Amino acid sequence: MTDRNRLEKTLVAFDAANLEDPNTEVVDGKPLPKEWIYAQRMSAQLHKFCEAPSEALQLAARSQHICRWKSPRTDYPMDKTGYKKWRLDLAQLHGEIAGGIMAEQGYDEAMVARVKDLLLKRSLKRDHEVQALEDVICLVFIEFYLEDFASKHDEEKLIDIIRKTWNKMSEKGHEAALKLPLSDSMLGLVGKALSAG
Repeated sequence: MTDRNRLEKTLVAFDAANLEDPNTEVVDGKPLPKEWIYAQRMSAQLHKFCEAPSEALQLAARSQHICRWKSPRTDYPMDKTGYKKWRLDLAQLHGEIAGGIMAEQGYDEAMVARVKDLLLKRSLKRDHEVQALEDVICLVFIEFYLEDFASKHDEEKLIDIIRKTWNKMSEKGHEAALKLPLSDSMLGLVGKALSAG
């Protein structure tokens, strides 16, 4: 049974951690902590995508990037191996921080372990909740971050990234992605990537 009060208190604690992000993103003319706004988008997209997400899935979505600024990409070699190591270490960092906050709020080890497994994407394509989290991550990326990403990379790289993102998603995720409110240029890019795939 979901303890709504404990869940809400934990989500508030996750938000408090993310509000400390020194990096900001301007939303409607107002600078907001980058990982805080990302977490709000993750939760909002999760509730659109899943009719009744489990407690563990709600916690994992909100803590997907918790305190990400504490492990900058620049601390790792700027190559493919360095990138993969950074991503793995980040997932473990997010799990440790989220798990610590959850323990303070009274969650047992089994629930903490479940959220960590979700954050580490264990059994992607086999665990429906891990897949749902991956779909939500991809949907948030496409809706809110693809356009900015597109301004920094050439079309060939973008098409490759969109195809890789698409391959991580389920059929349900694909359907949701095609309904996102994208600009004409982003719709065109997605169309090219999918036809190229």
